[in-house]
Order: sequence, then C-alpha cells, then structure tokens
Amino acid sequence: MKKQIDTQRLISFETKKSVHINIPRETHGLVRAQCFKYSLTMQDVFEELAQMIAAEDPDALEMMSNLAMKKRDASIKRLSASDAESIFNIIEDNNPLSDG
Repeated sequence: MKKQIDTQRLISFETKKSVHINIPRETHGLVRAQCFKYSLTMQDVFEELAQMIAAEDPDALEMMSNLAMKKRDASIKRLSASDAESIFNIIEDNNPLSDG
C-alpha cells in the first residue's frame, strides 16, 4: 500500500508544476472570500485561469492584453516623469538668467 501512495506522489510531482506568486494581503483575502462563496480553492481558480490562457480563451487573452497595456502605460508614465525631471534639471543648471 505504501508503494502505491509513493508512486502516486511521484506521478503527481512529475506532471504538475508548482507556481509561487506574491499578491497584496488585502487582494489575497478578497480572492479567498470569493472562492469561499463558490466552494472553490484558490488552486482551483488559478489552475482554471492557467488552462484558459493555455487554450487561448479569448476572455483570458483579452485580460492579458489589457494588463500588458496597463503595465506599458505605467512604464511610460514613470519614464515621462523621470525625463521631465531631467529636462528641468538641465534647464536649471544651464539657465543664462540665473546668478550661478
């Protein structure tokens, strides 16, 4: 009996991949609460989402596309703020009207 259990664990280990993610504590609690409402585990939900992405489900891919645009826009905004700061510093350092 012990040998059969060990074999099942080995098969599961060979066919599954463990994924670790970090999400804000509040998000974790809210997602967990939603899972509880539907008698699901977070494992069930994330596994289904992964399968939807792998199967190229249009809703899942649209969510990924929206996330990619949101991430790109945030990067552009950060770069724009950084560039503006650099330009102002250059103008300030090379201002012919200043006493420096």
